[in-house]
Amino acid sequence: MSPILLGFLGSLAAGLCTALGALPVLVGRTLSTGQRDMALGFAAGVMLAASFFSLIIPGLDAAEEQIGAGPWPALIICLSILLGMGAVHAMNELLPHEHFRLGPEGPASPSLRRVWLFVFAITIHNFPEGLAVGVGFGAEGLLGGMPLAIGIGLQNIPEGLAVAVALLGEGYSKRRSFTIATLTGLLEPVGGILGAGLVVIAQPLLPWGLGFAAGAMLYVISHEIIPETHRSGHQNRATLGLAVGLVIMLFLDVWLG
Repeated sequence: MSPILLGFLGSLAAGLCTALGALPVLVGRTLSTGQRDMALGFAAGVMLAASFFSLIIPGLDAAEEQIGAGPWPALIICLSILLGMGAVHAMNELLPHEHFRLGPEGPASPSLRRVWLFVFAITIHNFPEGLAVGVGFGAEGLLGGMPLAIGIGLQNIPEGLAVAVALLGEGYSKRRSFTIATLTGLLEPVGGILGAGLVVIAQPLLPWGLGFAAGAMLYVISHEIIPETHRSGHQNRATLGLAVGLVIMLFLDVWLG
């Protein structure tokens, strides 16, 4: 199976995990605020481990294979990380969205209901996540992409629940809330195809792609997820979730990769 197809299927599976997270709204069960913050902390831990062990370290190895040892591989990865963070920052600035506790970001958009700004925020997250999965499959095939796909899929579960609960609270039906939450994950296959295609077609871009994907995820962790989990007094639970997510993703990466 081609790496591009693997990237598409892997990122699609990870994106559809938002549907798994949204399933409880169909049966009337939701998480408390503390439980949601712990789940989002878990998502941050998964993404943090994936950034380093599945993207940055393989990116350094790929750069060394291309240009040899020395300071240049590290410089390439450092620059690509900053480019990835800058790209997501630009998306945050240019696209209107809102976080329930952090408030609005991006250009003002009074015509959009608050809940839809929140949905856009989650959707913005999903593109760099899909990009990371696609880069993983494009770089190292099944073994390189599988840990990332599993890890990103795990962290998409609490995000899917958050979207569905928000829509439910705004008066949307259970079925419609579930459907919209599921659709927010479908941007990930777009990023997956793009990431896998770039590193397959242009191998010299491989270290840049790995570092870029890592930077995009690191920005989401620092700018979006962690602040959200620390604003309601549940930072201890959120930190516990982060620790558990980090070690599980590390274990998966070593075991499957």
